[in-house]
Formats: sequence, C-alpha cells, structure tokens
Amino acid sequence: MSVPVRYSPEIETPVENEEELIQEITQMMADSNLKEFETIRHGIRDAHAKSHGVLAGVLTVRDDLPARLQQGIFARPSRHDVVVRLSSAPGGVRPDEIPQPRGFALKIMDVEGERLLDGDEGRNQDFLMVNLSELAFGDIPGYKKLLPLLERRATSPAGLQRAGAALGRGLESAVQATGRKAPLAVESLASTHDHLLGETYYSQGALRFGDHVAKISVTPSSPNARALTGKAMKGLSQSGIEAAVAEVMRDQAVSFDLRAQLCTDVQRMPVEDASVAWDEDESPFEVLGTLTFPAQETFSDERRVWADDVLSFSPWNGVQAHQPLGSIMRIRRHVYQVSSDRRHRLNAIDRSEPRSASDVPA
Repeated sequence: MSVPVRYSPEIETPVENEEELIQEITQMMADSNLKEFETIRHGIRDAHAKSHGVLAGVLTVRDDLPARLQQGIFARPSRHDVVVRLSSAPGGVRPDEIPQPRGFALKIMDVEGERLLDGDEGRNQDFLMVNLSELAFGDIPGYKKLLPLLERRATSPAGLQRAGAALGRGLESAVQATGRKAPLAVESLASTHDHLLGETYYSQGALRFGDHVAKISVTPSSPNARALTGKAMKGLSQSGIEAAVAEVMRDQAVSFDLRAQLCTDVQRMPVEDASVAWDEDESPFEVLGTLTFPAQETFSDERRVWADDVLSFSPWNGVQAHQPLGSIMRIRRHVYQVSSDRRHRLNAIDRSEPRSASDVPA
C-alpha cells in the first residue's frame, strides 16, 4: 500500500472570497428553509429534513488495527454507544415515492480528544455520510451555482422528479455499459428506492485522520443487511421508507463496517475538490470497527421527535484529530450551526447531546 499523506494545515487552500460566499449561501439556504417553515409551521433542517429511522447501537473499534489506522478516536480498541439518523437529502418533507440520495448521520458517544469548537463541552463525534461517494459540486463556488437548481428540482412535481430519476438511471446504465463511470450529475439524478439498510454511505468530503487524511464510509456487513443491497423498497407512497426500515429492525440485528480511505496523493486525491473520486485501487477502504444495532423500534413517535427536533448532527461536532477538510466541509461549519440554531428557535426546543444509548428514546 502507498504511504499515507501526512496531515498539515497547509493541505487546505481557501477559495477566493470564501467568507463572502459562505454568507451568501447561508442566506440562500435560510430563505428556502423559512419558506418551508411558512408552509408546514414547523422548523426543519436545511438538508436531510425527513427522517426514516433512528438506530441505537454500539461501535466496536478493532483491536488489530495497523499503526496507520490507530488515529484519533480509533487509537486504541474501544466500545462506544452510537446513534444513527437515516434520512433523505432534500431540505423539505417530500413523498417517499420520489427517489432521492439518502443519508446516514452517525454520532459516536463518549470519545476522547481536544474538541474542534471553542466552548464545546460535549464528548461526541459526528460523521455525516450519503449514499453517493462524491459530490456533483466539488467546492463552495460550485455549490453556489448548483444550489438554485437543486432547490428547483426539490420543489418540482413528484411525477417530474420520478421521471428525472428514471432518466438518470437510464443514462447511468448506458454509460456504465461502455465500461466508464457515469458523470456525477447523472449519478446524483439517478437515485433509486434501494433499501436504506443495504446501502453504502460516504463522507464525500475529506477529514483529518490523526496524522493522516481520510474519507469515512459505512457498508453493510451482516448477511441480512447485505441481502438488502440493491433491493428496492415497495409501497412507499407518502411515507413508507420508515416502515421498510422498521420491518427489518423490529426483530433482527444488523451490522455495518465503519471504514477509512487514506489519502496517499494530494494531487490525485484532492482535499479541496469533493467531486474527484479517490482511487480505491490505490487506497482501498479499510475497516476500523463494527457498528452493531440490535433489534429495536426505529420510528416510535418519541424517538422520531427527539431525532428531528432535539438532536443535531454536524461534521464539526467532534475532536481536532478528525477536523473536516476542504471548502465543502468548511462551509458546513457555519451552515449547520445557523440551521440548527434556527430550527431549535422556531420550535422553542433546546438542543442537547446524548451521553449514552440510554438517552435515546425507546
């Protein structure tokens, strides 16, 4: 395996007028979010507004990790309570029958290390992942250009969105038949109804991995979860994904591998452009530990309200050893904080961090 790149602050390069762009994008997202609030009279997230299940479980960090992976919160064998919120990407509550990118927000509890943000007295580490390995927009300027298109698509009629996804899947299959990888814009459009518990999820952006730089991913590891990979969920209509997740989790345990892909060349594996794929032949994902979720009720009223209205996730909620890197990650520091503050204010609910699995409602 190639030698991992060593982390240093110089690995990041701010884009021109970055702070101004962050403020402009934050305002664009706030305007859109407040329109949703005026419609439903409830504060929701700017992105990944609709949840489909909340899973409480345990992360077991491997006891045989090589030195290159013994970094940050993975420096030694350990066990941590975790909670996961499964979601769909739009910043609005859309019918489940519309194919969308899906999210896997992971909160690892009671970790050691210096905190990223001043005044943060928490002890949790968040990793936010989506079932697409790269972003169609790789940096902040690209995001600003694409944001109006994403918002128009999200608010277009359901039938038009389904047709767009079907067209995207057709284009993706045609390109793949030639032995090439489909463009990111096509992959983003070509969303499916594949079961959320069978999907592989990626951090997309890079982050510090102790002495190194990495991307994070989770992939199904238990046979019952792997059996759901590529398997379409049925009868979704307005809200059916949570039922599909709950049906599996009500009487079965599932597990995922938590993995890291180390950066071995900053030119071929850039930090500042999240649209560039990191070659898995050059640097494969390596297993850090196992996420185990026992049988449970994943969408009780109390658990859903807690996850949607009380709980917050941010890639900047964590330790310095896992600092988010690149402009897309840097904008999330500000946007996620502003969004969370607004959502909790509109709903008159205090934000809080769980300390253990016992804090997750049944």
